[in-house]
Amino acid sequence: MIARLRGKLLEKQPNRIVVDVGGVGYDVAVPLSTFYGLGEPGADVALRVHTHVREDALALYGFATALELDLFERLIGISGIGPKVGLAVLSGIEPGELIGAIERGDFARLTAIPGVGKKTSERIVLELKDRLPRAHAAAAAASEGGLEPSALRDDLLSALMNLGYHRPLAERSVDAALKTAGRDAGFERTLRQALRELAK
Repeated sequence: MIARLRGKLLEKQPNRIVVDVGGVGYDVAVPLSTFYGLGEPGADVALRVHTHVREDALALYGFATALELDLFERLIGISGIGPKVGLAVLSGIEPGELIGAIERGDFARLTAIPGVGKKTSERIVLELKDRLPRAHAAAAAASEGGLEPSALRDDLLSALMNLGYHRPLAERSVDAALKTAGRDAGFERTLRQALRELAK
């Protein structure tokens, strides 16, 4: 089973990318939450991977963070939800906000995600409400601006370094992003801002 890929980004589309690892191109389906954090073709990329095996296919699903991967695997563990819907959910709502919606039983927010109907949203809440780890509850708080500033900075630095950026460069972009986005912007929005800073 493939659990992680690190290489060069060859091609990039909103729902799939191709990663060159030692001359082999891996076709990887990704949610928008991961897609937004990727550099341009030619950039280094590191992804956590879920390998999905069926009788007629072997598919790879890539994620920028452990939280995205964990949520995806929990979603596809629900009867009637396959990888396509799992990706649609993570593309339609940020991970922290998803956790918050599940914990609140916010069916309206979940059914607002393209591809998720009333029955699917009810199944997601019923199956996952009591099964979200405490660490993920902290991530939900982060997306709502509830993370301590120093913890938010550390998480942002860790995310950028996992994407292959060197620490001094990552620190400069994170500090600039925190200044621009504000410390209440939450993890996902601040990470996107940091990636914009790196692209300047």
